[in-house]
Amino acid sequence: MSIYSMTGYASSTQETDAGTMTIEIKSVNSRFLDLQFRINDDFRSIESLFRDAISRRLARGKVECRFSFGKKNADSDTKALNLPLLNQLAQFQASLRSTFPDAAPLTTNELLRWPGVIEEAEVNAEHLQGIISSTINATLEAFIVSREREGAALCEVLLNRISAMEEIVARITPMMPQAVQQFQQKAITKLEEALGLVNATPGTHTQTISREEAIDRIRQEVTVYGIRVDVAEELARLAAHLTETRHILKKGGQVGKRLDFMMQELNREANTLGSKAAIKELADASMELKLLIEQIREQVQNLE
Repeated sequence: MSIYSMTGYASSTQETDAGTMTIEIKSVNSRFLDLQFRINDDFRSIESLFRDAISRRLARGKVECRFSFGKKNADSDTKALNLPLLNQLAQFQASLRSTFPDAAPLTTNELLRWPGVIEEAEVNAEHLQGIISSTINATLEAFIVSREREGAALCEVLLNRISAMEEIVARITPMMPQAVQQFQQKAITKLEEALGLVNATPGTHTQTISREEAIDRIRQEVTVYGIRVDVAEELARLAAHLTETRHILKKGGQVGKRLDFMMQELNREANTLGSKAAIKELADASMELKLLIEQIREQVQNLE
């Protein structure tokens, strides 16, 4: 299933016997489906055609639809007789001639020159509804194709970012067991110094507690310290979240909200990784991950 960007554009122009219609559809990102219409007053009735067609195909995005209709020029056959006015004039003439039988009737030339007798032929939106509907659908299809094309490009960018994050996790994971051992040994040394066990002679004033008590306290502190700096769980969750994110992208469809949630989870683990960083490589990895997560988050805002 494809992935769609919320940004897209398409336009169509269709010639009819009555004139030229132009349809334009464009959109930007939005949390919900927000439809806006710019339609000639004579064609307000077709707004429902736009709304129904778009609502069936789109789920999110701020979509603006423009419809304009240009009648044919005055030199064409778009002129028409105002039949209601002619009928009214005929009734007036009959009434007058019943009172003034000798009055001359109106000539054809006089009738044609009468204000309002010749007018622009009215464009019937209902008569054009079939053409309008098919043009809307064709424009909408081109619009969706443009969103799909941009969505595919964004998906490629996101997959590259995910690969970069997976490489970071794979790079630092093997370092952790040795790093924890180094941390524990360093902690033991520091605690022994603090408790006066280094170069301390039993019975001297530098040994304030028994050796057994000191060793027990050191063991407890090292255990706590080892737990604090061990990021195996965080790395495992990062790897799992990245696998799930890749799966969401490959599955396609409406992925925007799900990906946004995954970015929150990834960012949480990256922050924890940084707070536990006891070596430079881990701190650097945390910063790299957070930068990539933010880059992905910005692009995810454009996906439906």
